[in-house]
Amino acid sequence: MKRRDILKSAGLALAGTTLLPLSALANTSTADEKEKNTKSKVGKRKLGSSLEVSSIGIGVQNMSRTYQTTIPNRKQMHQIIHAAYDNGVTFFDAAEAYGVHEVERILGEGVQPFRNKIKIATKFGWNIDQETEKRLPGLNSKPAHIVKVVDGMLKRLRTDHIDLLYQHRVDPDVPIEDVVGTIKDLIQQGKVLHYGLSEPGVQTVQRAHKEHPITAIQNEYSLLWRGPEKSILPLCKELGIGFVCWSPLGVGFLTGAIDEQTRFAQGDIRGIETRFSPENIKNNLAILKLLNEWSIKKQATSTQISLAWLLAQEPWIVPIPGTTQMEHMLENIGADKVKFSKNELSEFTNQLNAIQVMGERLPPFVQVFSDVEAPMKK
Repeated sequence: MKRRDILKSAGLALAGTTLLPLSALANTSTADEKEKNTKSKVGKRKLGSSLEVSSIGIGVQNMSRTYQTTIPNRKQMHQIIHAAYDNGVTFFDAAEAYGVHEVERILGEGVQPFRNKIKIATKFGWNIDQETEKRLPGLNSKPAHIVKVVDGMLKRLRTDHIDLLYQHRVDPDVPIEDVVGTIKDLIQQGKVLHYGLSEPGVQTVQRAHKEHPITAIQNEYSLLWRGPEKSILPLCKELGIGFVCWSPLGVGFLTGAIDEQTRFAQGDIRGIETRFSPENIKNNLAILKLLNEWSIKKQATSTQISLAWLLAQEPWIVPIPGTTQMEHMLENIGADKVKFSKNELSEFTNQLNAIQVMGERLPPFVQVFSDVEAPMKK
């Protein structure tokens, strides 16, 4: 079932019984409806040794600017954040680079009424001037810069601590030991509670974990991109590190929103990802055909099947789908109620393995920042 067919889909009508309505629209709920909604809240998972979060989080990256380059309504973004919390979501993911800084402000405003009941993750690492908010070339994980960035994050997020702080990309000029040492100081000061890395090289993960236990790795992972299965996921399992999936819906592809007729807006990065080029997308649509078949079997949407498959991989994997649409957020978190039996999971995965995804996930000038190893400390 495609997302665009959601309202007329019998499958979503059934899956929708697991979703809570927006509190503003629920004032007339009957006692039975309230009881049903209470039972439907998203479950919990643990990242690392002690960070408990909802089994599905929310990525807020596009709440300042969508892939289509439009600017969402700020009040509506706050309403989505509130509704997510009402439905049991306790994990919200941002970064200083999103917006630049604006997404952190939107999130900080949105979670104020329940800040201490949720977990905020955000990221540093790009070379951003903290006064002008201009994005400069390259990366910057120099210790003094990290300290300055975190102080700014706390102000924008309207909080006194960051629950999970990631290095957004590994800096090839700064030893990871220096980065982790700085984060350890911030942890001792109470400004940061846990830390992680995003798109890191394997050796860098091992070195960082020796300095201080890593709580989570955040990489792209979905039915469309399964790269982490090669090295990072086995390493997370070995070291007891949680894994957070960014772009778990393949930047919208797995929702059925992209097909051969799709033309991307100028400035939409998906327009320069070769996996969506005319010569490749026809082949890759085989994944959507598979999802449509299973959505009928499971009486769920293709979106929910995609997220449920990720959740079924390991109990320490947490997807963070992003959206700027209320109905999509509710659909996403409904995936927590979609379960694969052992045989179903094996059958689905075998069918998925038979599909070879064509094209690269990112353009070369972006991909170059992934899988980087930090220099050795002298």
